[in-house]
Amino acid sequence: MNIHDLEAFVAVVETGSIVGASARLNLTQPGVTRRVQNLEERLATPLLDRQSKPLKPTASGREAYEHGRRVLRSLEDLKAGVSPAGVVSGEFRLGIMPYLSTSALSEPLDCLRAAFPQLTLKITSSLSMRLVERVLHSEIDAVAVCLADGVAPPPELVGDDLGVQAVLLVASPGLGVPKPAELDDLARYPWVLNETGCGFRAFIRHRFEAARLPFHVGVEAQGADLRMSLVARGHGIGVVTPGALSGSQWRDAVEVVDCPGFRPQVRCWLLHRPPAGRLARPIAVFRDALAEALKGPMPLMS
Repeated sequence: MNIHDLEAFVAVVETGSIVGASARLNLTQPGVTRRVQNLEERLATPLLDRQSKPLKPTASGREAYEHGRRVLRSLEDLKAGVSPAGVVSGEFRLGIMPYLSTSALSEPLDCLRAAFPQLTLKITSSLSMRLVERVLHSEIDAVAVCLADGVAPPPELVGDDLGVQAVLLVASPGLGVPKPAELDDLARYPWVLNETGCGFRAFIRHRFEAARLPFHVGVEAQGADLRMSLVARGHGIGVVTPGALSGSQWRDAVEVVDCPGFRPQVRCWLLHRPPAGRLARPIAVFRDALAEALKGPMPLMS
């Protein structure tokens, strides 16, 4: 079996198209197609459902993908194991949700680069659930995400629990939120939040649904500063970390909403697919540095 044929098939599955695999492997599209066909001939079975858009593996293709991915990872591990002084090189594709980006991309990134200077980092920022999907499909090697507290990561992933992160509810004084407020009081107001896929939004929605209360997102906006400005102008209730509020330009235009029976929080995770192989040590270094960084004040969510 030709390793290059296997690489082409895995790339098609992970990118969902011949075009995507062609760009990843720096091959022509006919070259990728030919390699996948070679593998199908060797295995005597169709591996791709060519009627689906994006391309998806058949039942046999899914099994071939899982085996093929492990084979390719083992080859990467072999290269790393025989390299001089056990140097870890190649790519490390890391996904980080925006809320964690400032913490993750400061000291943890410095620690990672210092420990593994030959490693090429490819960093992606997106919402938690999108990153989870991407690591499940092996498009990313590891992700730092926030999930609603009590929601477990997918069982297919190795998860390192980095602890709970709490947030404050904030609103413009002119919005008239009661002091203190009950959960049913909050249900009467709109919210200013990130788009669907945000861990905090999911946590709040689950809590309201459990209490059989309405939950209305008045404004869905990307960008922490934009959301805080909307909150300050009275468009709804927002969420912010304690450290972020003290450093925000909008801190004097909003007030903390006191709701003793409702303390929004999420749990932070570092997730990756097994086996970690050559990336086991880089993942561990990044995980430990991020866990330490999260003990300090968190930056404004973005």
